[in-house]
Amino acid sequence: MSVSRRTLLGLSAAAAVWHPAWAGDASPWFRALHSRVRVVAGGADADGPGFLAAIAFELDTGFKTYWRTPGESGLPPAFDWSGSENLRTVEVLWPAPSRFEDQGGVAYGYREGVLLPIRAVPNNRAKSVALRLKLDYGVCKEICIPASATLELKVGMEASAYRPAIEEALARVPKPQAVGAAGDLSILAVEPVNAGGKPGIEVAARAPEGSTLFVEAPEGWYLGAGAPRAPSASQPVEHRRFPVEVLERPRDGAGPLELRLTLVAGDRAIETRASLDSARLPR
Repeated sequence: MSVSRRTLLGLSAAAAVWHPAWAGDASPWFRALHSRVRVVAGGADADGPGFLAAIAFELDTGFKTYWRTPGESGLPPAFDWSGSENLRTVEVLWPAPSRFEDQGGVAYGYREGVLLPIRAVPNNRAKSVALRLKLDYGVCKEICIPASATLELKVGMEASAYRPAIEEALARVPKPQAVGAAGDLSILAVEPVNAGGKPGIEVAARAPEGSTLFVEAPEGWYLGAGAPRAPSASQPVEHRRFPVEVLERPRDGAGPLELRLTLVAGDRAIETRASLDSARLPR
């Protein structure tokens, strides 16, 4: 789920028009192969003690970049904020991704652009923050190309021309939700299965047709993702079952398997944490 073209064009237009009130709202574009990136300010965070900002990616037509979990191939973005000043904490938030299939396998990411919101807290709210970011990311059309950027922006609590675009991106970040929560978009259960002698997981969900599930597991676990199965005759029509093959697991992996499940249906998305006893998975 990429940021809308309207938002990206708005970011470009704001960059092209000089206005004194916007002078400190965005870093210069850093240009790399088939892409450009920048940091934009968002002003005070109404839901926290700090401020909002975002990393804006624009890619050439047909190119994509990757989510925090890239899928079977690709490079997730890596962020180094160590050069920043007056920065206590920083959190990058992730709008719901799209699923891509090509000759390289299945990848998760954003086509042609995305705005990644940032929530940050300064050490001293009375002073501005110097955001300095060393960014590594991947750009892909047919093969994945590593790219790097160095970005810098001084930000504070002042209102920003980019605030509406950042709020639009925040609205696309999946909402936390418990297993079994009420509503027409919900993770209902997570169970181990034996698929033809191979270990697997099945995620039961309440979701409309065409929904996509993204499953993240701890380091050392590699999971596949199949297309959802239609409900059986005995199940409500809105129920879906997502088979997930366990492709690789740690040799000494035992105890709870902590999963992060992102369920996307159109412009809506939820994120659910679930724990599964790995001993119940067939070997």
